[in-house]
Amino acid sequence: MIVWLRLTRALALVNTWLGYLSGVVIVFCAGILVFEVVVRYWFHWPTDWEIELAVMLLIIATFMSAAYTQLHRGHVSIEVLDGVLSPRANRVRRVVADLLSLAVCAFVAWKSWELFGEAWSDGRSSNSVWGPKLWIPFFFMALGMTLLCLQQAVELPAHRFGARRGAAKEAE
Repeated sequence: MIVWLRLTRALALVNTWLGYLSGVVIVFCAGILVFEVVVRYWFHWPTDWEIELAVMLLIIATFMSAAYTQLHRGHVSIEVLDGVLSPRANRVRRVVADLLSLAVCAFVAWKSWELFGEAWSDGRSSNSVWGPKLWIPFFFMALGMTLLCLQQAVELPAHRFGARRGAAKEAE
């Protein structure tokens, strides 16, 4: 039980830091896009890397913040059912929804690791002039989905014991 609590706390801490770091990446991405607009409009400089870098950064931020969002239960949910269903039915509904979500996320994580492996071994790069390696966004997709799956997996036993929010509060 102590090992499980330590694992849960460590994962919550990692996901919290990655969530905050994702916010920093989004601000950096906004700065890149502002730079692109300014140099194209005011200085008439041709640009070829800003949009693609911004897209890659947004992919990284999206997937690396997914587990943080799950940790704080920030995903969209149907709250009207909470008031209509009994507490027992709500617990069953949450468990079923979390199991289905875990299955879908595990499939996406698996496929993302395959994409990463193919891009790494084949040396694939973007077709743009800049031509960044495609393993970079695929790696962060796979890592983010794996962390999301781990976060969902550690939360499943909490449905039974009712200790769902403890790790999230301790990580902050």
